[in-house]
Amino acid sequence: MNIELDAVVGRISYRCDILFRVIDIREESGRKTAILYGEDYRLIADAPFEDLQKIDPKQKDQISEEFRSLEEQSLELFRQDIELIKNKQEYMSTNAYRDDYNYFQIPGRVLHLDGDPNYLQKCLDLYEKIGVPVKGVHCKEVDMPNKIGELIDQYRPNIIVITGHDAYSRTKGKKQDINAYRHSKYFVQTVNEARKKVPHLDQLVIFAGACQSHFESLIHAGANFASSPLRVNIHALDPVYIVAKLSFTPFTDSVNVWNVIRNTLTGDKGLGGIETRGVLRTGMPYRINDDDE
Repeated sequence: MNIELDAVVGRISYRCDILFRVIDIREESGRKTAILYGEDYRLIADAPFEDLQKIDPKQKDQISEEFRSLEEQSLELFRQDIELIKNKQEYMSTNAYRDDYNYFQIPGRVLHLDGDPNYLQKCLDLYEKIGVPVKGVHCKEVDMPNKIGELIDQYRPNIIVITGHDAYSRTKGKKQDINAYRHSKYFVQTVNEARKKVPHLDQLVIFAGACQSHFESLIHAGANFASSPLRVNIHALDPVYIVAKLSFTPFTDSVNVWNVIRNTLTGDKGLGGIETRGVLRTGMPYRINDDDE
């Protein structure tokens, strides 16, 4: 079968339920195996060539269009949430609209570490649409623990996203065994290193994990939000919706976990967390001074 790098494929044994990109091809004893990254889910897998089916462009476009529609629905719901937050903040900042104050807002800065450069770009595009200040860094999952400290020092973020690809393998152990996961232990190590820098959960908000990640270990390590409580796949853009909600919620307000995850594409089966304060700060006055003539 003629399957090359970057080809879009499905796994026949799974009825091609998820689209994957071929990111590596390995051969051992004359048998070819492909390493796969999910096109829309943060899942990593491997499969023998004989289990792969190449997806034609028309079929890919049809499936992609369905995902884009879901993404737009989530984005619209998120925008409604942000509009409500902004209206409430304007009401509070202007003494119930009685005072004519010009105020400005500083949303939380996000540092987004991603093991997949394609997903990183998709996330950065969504951050830009929403208006979240972000620095995106492509970094292999195994390298994240060694790099997070210097990145925190360099960018001084309010929120960190630690994500990429992951997968649970039944053949490697039980679900409670972190060694049965592809990248969960690296995500946990990265959270631990970040917490050495900033221990307080409300001074640095952390989202960590990918598809099927070891949720409990990530939360115990110090993540505010993580995946995946029921070890299901999460959508590539889910971390953006979570941290953007936090970025636009005032630091005086706590964010209810359900209110954060209810408009994500995956929901509470794949995402969870603990009650956390927002990071938005409001200031005044906001004035633009003309140059003296």
